[in-house]
Amino acid sequence: MLPAIAALALGVAACGGGEEKKGSAGGGGGESKKITLIQGVAGDEFYISMQCGAEEAAKKAGAELNVQGPKEFDPAQQTEILNGVLAEKPDAILIAPTDVKAMVAPMLQAKEAGIKIVTVDTVTEQEDLPESAIATDNTEAGGVAAKTLQGLLEGKQGSVLVVNVKPGISTTDERQKGFEEGIKASPGLRYLGGEYSNNEPAKAASIVTSTASAEDDLVGIFATNLFAAEGAGTGLRESGEKDVRVVGFDAGPAQVKQLEEGIVQALIAQKPADIGRQGVEQAIKAINGEETEKKIVTGTEVITKDNLDAPASQDALYKEKCGA
Repeated sequence: MLPAIAALALGVAACGGGEEKKGSAGGGGGESKKITLIQGVAGDEFYISMQCGAEEAAKKAGAELNVQGPKEFDPAQQTEILNGVLAEKPDAILIAPTDVKAMVAPMLQAKEAGIKIVTVDTVTEQEDLPESAIATDNTEAGGVAAKTLQGLLEGKQGSVLVVNVKPGISTTDERQKGFEEGIKASPGLRYLGGEYSNNEPAKAASIVTSTASAEDDLVGIFATNLFAAEGAGTGLRESGEKDVRVVGFDAGPAQVKQLEEGIVQALIAQKPADIGRQGVEQAIKAINGEETEKKIVTGTEVITKDNLDAPASQDALYKEKCGA
């Protein structure tokens, strides 16, 4: 992370590992509300795009926004950051929990300290913990990915693989579940199950190259997040496989390039900026003692090479930095 920016306008750039960035929207008189966004991982275009939406909403509300994120999608690293934020006593914390179980205790500690908690993107197993939970319907989105892959295969038969991140992440577990339900109902497709890349593109690439070598009838891959999709595309390119159809989740610059090159045939894009914007809005309601929406579901866009230039697709692409 870059050092904190002591300015009256939110000017937070893309995130780095674990250090804080601050911006104050200032507004008129009185003390501004202090909100901290703790990302799932720093430097991920999904969370950068979420940050951009949060910045916009905070600026509009005259609130101060502090953005932090761990270097890896790891509950131990995220807990360390959360404990540091707790000492700063913000009015509210927006957080993308990195584990459904491990993040419950540290988040409860923050809540018991009087800090309003809003979850963005991911959740924990304790549904009543946050004031509001804003996220994609990931099970439904996994089903959309299955339907999209079926359409791309045009009746072709063979085996299908999921490249996931790691167990215990609510979003990607739900995406795999939704995909499995959709693909198992498809005659002629043999589901190979899921493999975990630990959020490392190189590991995802290795999974795909070894699977392509072992399974002569591999016809389709669903990659459940940005780094899994990036690695899956790389693995296919390295293995020389040209007839395998790939549906990736998320729409960062690397995924868009692979889409343009024909390595990936479809992307399921979320709306992270909308998640960040609504997260700040719900946090401010909670701070003010107003009623919040306990659960907000945001949508997705299916992006292909054919519709990439459409306004809806362009609006859904993730950003490498805010203000671009």
